[in-house]
Amino acid sequence: MTVLARLAAHGGLAVLIDPSRTSPDEAEALAARAADEGVAALLVGTSYADEANVGAVARAMKRAAPSVPLLEFPGAASHLVPDVDAVLLLSLVSGRNAQYLIEEHVRAVPFFERHPDVEPISTAYLLIDGGEVTSVEAVSQTRPLPAGKPELVAAHVRAAMLVGMAATYLDAGSGARRPVSPVLIRAARAATRGPLFVGGGVRTADAVRAARDAGADFVVVGTLLERKGAPAVRELALAARA
Repeated sequence: MTVLARLAAHGGLAVLIDPSRTSPDEAEALAARAADEGVAALLVGTSYADEANVGAVARAMKRAAPSVPLLEFPGAASHLVPDVDAVLLLSLVSGRNAQYLIEEHVRAVPFFERHPDVEPISTAYLLIDGGEVTSVEAVSQTRPLPAGKPELVAAHVRAAMLVGMAATYLDAGSGARRPVSPVLIRAARAATRGPLFVGGGVRTADAVRAARDAGADFVVVGTLLERKGAPAVRELALAARA
């Protein structure tokens, strides 16, 4: 079974680990805990880390949780590493910067030719306004889609599906003041053919549950788990299965 097929069959909580803020030892411990407490997928990625650190962190995560799908969430083709099960090959369809629509994908071709066992998953990536200027917004020099325009989100997702993309990722961004609303998630769900990832600004089990109820296959948390007083991974994972 392909990784994409596994993702389409089993949703839940996904934990994103940022190699620019997490050592391999810390990542290994977090991945082991996440797997033990019921996460459905693990992601590794950042806008800033170099390839060496991404690889070290990915290898540590895979050692700790070999049975959990490990996906790379790359900021650039230069970040790609072979130590993952699949790569979310992100096209920033909410923006108009050609570098993140196609140029980084062209640069990624030699990597996938060298590593045919790493599955590319063509993913429509949409930035959604979460009330903060995010790292992705700053790096990509693109504006997020407005939080109050579900029809605009749906049109972008539908266009991505028409050109053959296999998954969708709605992202309010790390540290967002507010998560992607259920209204937008429902709009994206209606237009999406494959797995729907939703992340950014999710801080509580109730927020996880709301995203899942609205149609998200995977609710992604990352920064939240670095904070004191954060909910247990098990609590969030249970909410994502409800």
